[in-house]
Amino acid sequence: MARRYDSRTTIFSPEGRLYQIEYAMEAISHAGTVLGILAKDGVVLAAEKKVTGKLLDLSGAKEGGYGGSGEKIFLLNSNVIAGVAGITADANSLINYARTAAQRHLFSYNEDIPVEQLAQRLCDLKQGYTQFGDPSGNYSGWKATCIGANNGTAQSLLKQEYKDDITVEDAIGLAIRVMSKTMDSTTLGSEKLEFAVLTLDKKNEQPRPKIFKPAEIDALLAKHGLGKKDEDTEMRTA
Repeated sequence: MARRYDSRTTIFSPEGRLYQIEYAMEAISHAGTVLGILAKDGVVLAAEKKVTGKLLDLSGAKEGGYGGSGEKIFLLNSNVIAGVAGITADANSLINYARTAAQRHLFSYNEDIPVEQLAQRLCDLKQGYTQFGDPSGNYSGWKATCIGANNGTAQSLLKQEYKDDITVEDAIGLAIRVMSKTMDSTTLGSEKLEFAVLTLDKKNEQPRPKIFKPAEIDALLAKHGLGKKDEDTEMRTA
């Protein structure tokens, strides 16, 4: 039955379903986990990288101005950082659109674009493809949320441990714990994780984004007791 109604994004089934939208959401649920946590003094983003390998050139990620591999976490504007799950090529198109919209607002009004306004612009763009139909062009604000693989487990952990007065430092620890329990890996390392925080600069009261570089991620994991152990040490222990 579904095959009769899934050839286009604008064809509704008799039950009122858009199958291609459901297929897209299913693809996201199999992608690397991305979670965000709102703290009282900032925002924390963490993401699982799926593209790993010994031959992958990570020199850009190690030396880039903002860090990150450009796979999961992106800087959209000085006050906005985004994490993506799903097809990265599609995400790149949305990232470029969002950056352009943010710069146009800055040029026109000499101020950073409000986060909700930027989210609305993106949702309007997405909804247009399914009106000519994406009901999933809706957006919501969250204190803590997760998308991607094992998002149900992550959501349960966040509900149990999240507190309204959580600090950025504690939110980072919570994000690491959640990722350690949801990722399909026995060890955590910078080759599998991306991290970012958005805080407020105390001097000028302006947003201060930071996307962690691989060495900084490894240091974070080691600080929380989840870093990779040295192979020689493991052999001696065994």
